[in-house]
Amino acid sequence: MEPYILQDEELNELVVKIPGWEIKSKQILREFNFANFIEAFAFMTKVALICEKYNHHPYWENVYAKVIIKLNTHDLGGISNLDQTLASEINKIFDQ
Repeated sequence: MEPYILQDEELNELVVKIPGWEIKSKQILREFNFANFIEAFAFMTKVALICEKYNHHPYWENVYAKVIIKLNTHDLGGISNLDQTLASEINKIFDQ
């Protein structure tokens, strides 16, 4: 997949395409909450495998049962189609 920066119209559609994510400062982010640390860590492990698949890695934080993921494409300087794809894949993992 060849990454490209999303244009304003595409960015406006992101909220519908990837529910739960918000746009802030040239990145998209979402907070995920779990019942405990083990569930949060299991989620992060599944996400890590998807990130490797796309060779695209997030900024993320984990404190006990909370995981915050921030995505952008540093090489392009903003939010790309790759970020959108990865966010969509992460939502699928979370919804399972």
